[in-house]
Amino acid sequence: MPKKAPSNTIPEDIKVAETHEYARILGDNRVRIGITDFAATQLGDIVFVDVPEIGDTIEKGESFGSIESVKAQSDLYAPVSGEVIALNSMLEDSPELINDDSYDAGWIIEVEITNAAELDTLQTGENYLDLVESQ
Repeated sequence: MPKKAPSNTIPEDIKVAETHEYARILGDNRVRIGITDFAATQLGDIVFVDVPEIGDTIEKGESFGSIESVKAQSDLYAPVSGEVIALNSMLEDSPELINDDSYDAGWIIEVEITNAAELDTLQTGENYLDLVESQ
């Protein structure tokens, strides 16, 4: 099967950390966190995702779990701080959803953020794409 090329667009309601995790703004101080399509493509076929439990707190810049592909295992870093309020249970049986649709079906956790100003420290999708294209 040919290798999927990363998308050259990122939805406008997504802000991205330099570590390739995104925060999709849902409203009411809630975000969905996942990895960018670029990161998913770089990792290759994802086979397992280790995530915190509902009720756990995560801190911006700190590891909150890991993602394993056929190539490597990588830590996941929180783009914002908050309390985990939902997990994408579909990833238990189908972690490849991250490869197939990282921004929609492949989200990882949902968080109620504790400091909305942290969103302002993240990049827009357009700025992030400019960064990865220049590397």
